[in-house]
Amino acid sequence: MSDERSTPARADLGALTGLRSGKRSFYPEYVRSAERLEHAVQALDRISRALVRTVEGPRTLVEAVVRAAAEHLQADWLLLAIADGALRAARPRFLLLRGGELIDDEDRLPTVVGEQLDAVRSRPWEVAREPRGPGWVRAPMTLDGEPVGGIVGWPGSEVPVADTDLAILRVLANQAAVALHNSFLFHAAAQLRGRTEQLSEAAAKQARDLAARNAELQETQRRLVEAMQRQALDDERHRIARELHDTVTQYVLSAGMTIEVCRSDLERMGPEARSVAERLAPARDLTQQAVERLRAAIYALHHSSDEPPGSLPVLLKQLSTVHLPSDLKVEVRVAGAPAPLPPEAENSILRLTGEALFNTVAHAQATRSLVHLVYRSDHLRLTVSDDGIGDPATLRRSLRLSSAADLAGRHRGLANMAARARELGGTLTIRRSRLGGISLQLRVPLPAPTSSEVTE
Repeated sequence: MSDERSTPARADLGALTGLRSGKRSFYPEYVRSAERLEHAVQALDRISRALVRTVEGPRTLVEAVVRAAAEHLQADWLLLAIADGALRAARPRFLLLRGGELIDDEDRLPTVVGEQLDAVRSRPWEVAREPRGPGWVRAPMTLDGEPVGGIVGWPGSEVPVADTDLAILRVLANQAAVALHNSFLFHAAAQLRGRTEQLSEAAAKQARDLAARNAELQETQRRLVEAMQRQALDDERHRIARELHDTVTQYVLSAGMTIEVCRSDLERMGPEARSVAERLAPARDLTQQAVERLRAAIYALHHSSDEPPGSLPVLLKQLSTVHLPSDLKVEVRVAGAPAPLPPEAENSILRLTGEALFNTVAHAQATRSLVHLVYRSDHLRLTVSDDGIGDPATLRRSLRLSSAADLAGRHRGLANMAARARELGGTLTIRRSRLGGISLQLRVPLPAPTSSEVTE
């Protein structure tokens, strides 16, 4: 009965301790089993502490794994190696711990260790098939089910290697493979992050450089537009100066010479004629004064204005001063919000206005002229009107004739203005002015606003 009662108890105790022995040496074996269990727990603790060092780099991780495995086996030497072609970025490719020294120089490896290293490098699958050998143990290192290396150790002479020890080594080896891969990914990501920061900084610097270049380009473009506007004003001044010199001045000089010739003839015709000649003397003086004023105006027109150019309304006001040497009083009015136009369009409108004002001075015998600029949502309207003697019907007929044939240069100014209006996509009309003279009206479509202008 005592044997029957003791058999189940021994079976339960064996299941709990892993021992199946009925000998009197049961207790010593139980003690050894408990020691190995505690040793296994300590080994697992060392493994966990080794594997959390991933962020310190692959070498630190490999060293920690090798030391944990060697301490568990109390090994004389322990080798961790990675197979050729596996985990290509992992460094070092192998590491040997012997007598507390870590060796990663292949020339310093003992012959027996070199043989094991070659086996793990070239045939990692054999490590899984043959976990034991005379005096040494192997544990395969796998990743996603594929062998990528292994751990080979020479346990201490007084350390019996059980299946639990091999299981612990396999866990350590497999987790080391995963940790090595993760460590590589971590440091690769860190390198990429650093590279990304460098590229981001370079991109920001390039963006700043581009912004500076864009600002320089805009400033250059602004200066170019100002130069074009100034050139348009100068061209108009010079054109008017040439017209005054070649036509009006010559007419006045001719009139003065004719008056002087008539006075000479009258003085020889007797006392009555001599009195008439004396009355012509003021007319001669007036012609001389007119010539001097024209020469002063021509001189002024040939010298460019130092005033900075600006928007179309500003340019029109500057242009109106060109005609001040005459008795014509020019007034400029602006209605609506000024809309930006291409520089070429502004120059064309400026030249057309100058042509109209010059015609008023030269032909209309006007004393007042009104330049009215009106901005609408989709078009611009410019009206140049005067209080002179011009006839709208006659000018319209002359415009039709000059457009059909060259009238020896006469009325080409009207034809030029009509041509500029067509180039701008607009129309030019001639009507009777409310001031009593001629009213030239230019209507030009405005460009559609951009999305940024609409937002603003």
